[in-house]
Amino acid sequence: MDLSFLKSNLIAHRGLHNENIPENSIKAFTKAIEKKYIIELDVHLLKDGNVVVFHDDNLKRMTGIDKLIKNTTYDEIKDLKLINSNEHIPLFTDVLKLINGSVPLLIELKYDTKIGLLEEKVINILKDYKGLYAIQSFNPFSLIYLKKHCKNIPRGQLVSNFSNINFIKKLLIKYMILNFLSKPDFISVNYKYLNNKRIQKNKNDKLILAWTIRNNEELDNIKKYCDNYIIENIDK
Repeated sequence: MDLSFLKSNLIAHRGLHNENIPENSIKAFTKAIEKKYIIELDVHLLKDGNVVVFHDDNLKRMTGIDKLIKNTTYDEIKDLKLINSNEHIPLFTDVLKLINGSVPLLIELKYDTKIGLLEEKVINILKDYKGLYAIQSFNPFSLIYLKKHCKNIPRGQLVSNFSNINFIKKLLIKYMILNFLSKPDFISVNYKYLNNKRIQKNKNDKLILAWTIRNNEELDNIKKYCDNYIIENIDK
């Protein structure tokens, strides 16, 4: 599978955002398109079946409303303003219309619903999309579902050395014990965990992405360990 498009430019984490432009917003994505950056974004499934672009499980950090996003409908949240802006939570379909193949996409599936629900919705939304994209998730069962139902989608396993997770999640997320079943096409790794034998032994046959790099010193320290970088507040 050709993954060269994931190395074509830097990857903008949740679009190009700052204190005045909120993450995962239409404006952040517009700014990333202007720079020709690959766009990384997150998708959630709402209880009415809509798919929106938003990172957190809870709305509070970005909107001030203390509610799980999976328990809302689009009508309930469409007028909420994202922090310090007049931007709103966008539908995934509206973001795709904006990008329209102009830059590649790296789509993270959030996993607060039953496996298969969000995955099926995303596959259906993307079936007529003409641009380049890949999908990643911390949940290996998402990748197994995608492998079974849509083999042509590039799939990536998100990896980190989280300390505040239970033993089972640590086996799945840190030690990647189900990779033999999910067979990810690439690995997307917390840069602090990048120089690890378990990660580096994959480098010969898998593309390695590092996240999230926020300054040039971090970037310089990891260049030899990975193939591309998911960045915030770094220009070329």
